[in-house]
Amino acid sequence: MQHTWFITGVNSGFGRHMTEQLLARGDRVAGTVRDLDSMADLSARHSDALWLAKLDLTDTPAIRRVVDLAFGELGIIDVVVSNAGYGLFGAAEEMTDEQITHQIDTNLIGSIQTVRAAMPHLRKQGGGRIIQLSTMGGQAAFPGGSLYHASKWGIEGFIDAVGQEVAVFNIGCTLVEPGGARTNFRYQSSRLSPKLDAYETSPARTVHRTIEEGTSIPIGDPGKMAEIIIASVNHHPAPKRLALGSDAYYVMHKQLTERLNALEAQKELAFSTDAS
Repeated sequence: MQHTWFITGVNSGFGRHMTEQLLARGDRVAGTVRDLDSMADLSARHSDALWLAKLDLTDTPAIRRVVDLAFGELGIIDVVVSNAGYGLFGAAEEMTDEQITHQIDTNLIGSIQTVRAAMPHLRKQGGGRIIQLSTMGGQAAFPGGSLYHASKWGIEGFIDAVGQEVAVFNIGCTLVEPGGARTNFRYQSSRLSPKLDAYETSPARTVHRTIEEGTSIPIGDPGKMAEIIIASVNHHPAPKRLALGSDAYYVMHKQLTERLNALEAQKELAFSTDAS
């Protein structure tokens, strides 16, 4: 059965892998990019099945216009994938105000507004699926990733709540939490803060060194991950989360276990504040 997908950021990373696989199997894709020329190759091969629009996720009014246009021209869209985003790394104090604003506007507010723009259409058509790309960094945290984590922990809370709000409309929500994958995320799309000398001995500096050296190869296969993301729409009810990659599993398991143990240790203290 042919499906129609709306995917932000289809020119690279998971968006590109998903789009290639979906077109190859005969599905339709409505994709957004900041540079339409970056999709010339796929557009030439799949002109009948690939609908493209230029979109910058920091432009909230444009998000609604593009989403409305896609549903208007394509009719029913079965799956909305909020994929576009990037990583901003460095110590929180090192970030410029402009970097902070752009990271939150893109990863968090842009994702929120994409989902909000699609919601009236999904309700009207009687259901659908929302897939939000997150990261293992949406459940775990590392020094040097504070603003990236802020955007991903924020969108995870948003999607968790929205999933409960819209289940009654036959709309399922899934968070995808990949570990490191062999896409252009780490060494091409990621951005670094300026450096303050005071942080040379801080663990926050490690992320600068890793990206600047460019020698660490992620373990994850993005093609395999894209296959699993696509296949998830056949599962009912929608899986709330997809952990992809052994690194994602181990990192999230360790930090979630530590958080749960810390909570259990405070049980008596928590109960002690209840009114008598």
